Amino acid sequence: MRKLRELAGLASAFLGATVTTAQADYGLLNMRVGVTETSKSVYELHMIIFWVCCAIGVVVFGAMIWSMIHHRKSKGAVAAQFHESTTMEILWTVVPIVILVSMAIPATTTLLAMEDTSNADMTIKVTGLQWKWKYDYVDGEAAGVSFVSSLHPKHNEARLLGADVDLSQFGDQYLLDVDNPLVIPTGQKVRFLLTAADVIHAWWVPDLGWKKDAIPGFVNEAWTKVDEPGVYRGQCAELCGKDHGFMPIVVIAKAPEDYAKWVSEQQASIAAANASADREWTMDELMAKGEQVYTTSCAACHQANGQGLPPTFPAIAGSAIATGEPDAHIGLVLNGKAGTAMAAYRDVLNDVDLAAVLTYQRNAFGNSASAIQPAAVKAAR
Repeated sequence: MRKLRELAGLASAFLGATVTTAQADYGLLNMRVGVTETSKSVYELHMIIFWVCCAIGVVVFGAMIWSMIHHRKSKGAVAAQFHESTTMEILWTVVPIVILVSMAIPATTTLLAMEDTSNADMTIKVTGLQWKWKYDYVDGEAAGVSFVSSLHPKHNEARLLGADVDLSQFGDQYLLDVDNPLVIPTGQKVRFLLTAADVIHAWWVPDLGWKKDAIPGFVNEAWTKVDEPGVYRGQCAELCGKDHGFMPIVVIAKAPEDYAKWVSEQQASIAAANASADREWTMDELMAKGEQVYTTSCAACHQANGQGLPPTFPAIAGSAIATGEPDAHIGLVLNGKAGTAMAAYRDVLNDVDLAAVLTYQRNAFGNSASAIQPAAVKAAR
């Protein structure tokens, strides 16, 4: 009897675990509810239309199966003729119209709300770059704050090393973390202006309930309002090049008081960066910082060892540019090179970061050349 109870208990636990796993898997298959009014409206619209489609399927296939069983030839059934039947013409015209209109009304209401960016509390410009995002706070408390958000260095290092890395250390966030997340305040309507500097990208955070293309030479608008603090992740959703899969998005919604602290920290960081651009940096300082910047901004194309992927991404090791005149090197990185994959970093990196990565390129990978000071980059802008 005891063994029977134990077996019954094990069976119950197994069935319970199976049901829980199935429910969890179903949650992954279905659209997520999200954390905004927009995402919840989209989810509700999705579920309404889903069940309408299910009902239509049941009616249509049910009628087909019933007809095949009860009106088969072996029972002597004779095909009915509906040709020029006014009643049938009206039915199969009116019924679809009623279904479509009943779905179009809530869909139109949701779409109009998604496109209404008026009365926003703040505006953020989002620029897609290969393969990172640039955020400019246009107005509000953080007006003037600007930074680039790239795949987190630890994740980038792990992907470059490949099979030798234990990915379990990242949990389920592998390739979904960044060095500089976008931070927004809760309870405020945030307007986004989305564009791109090179190719078409798409800014997509599922929990916000929408996706928008970032197109060179064109500005798209979108908005969100998050009421609860949290971390929300997404990715570029437009195939934009070889590192498309390594272009994550992280949005952190902070309570107003925490957001104010973050803004103060950013403004202090900007002031410190501006001040440090006017001082003389040592070679060790430039090389240490330059390695960090190179890993984040350059290694994806020119590789961690500086060998590149010729001819599209030239090697930096032994490069005539990296070992030549400083002005030519500065000009190339600042302005990019038309007709090639070399993008302009003028608006991506500040003077200190540019000076550091230039110095690193000129003195790593077996190169040996002069250091470049932030003041030289500042003068070349």
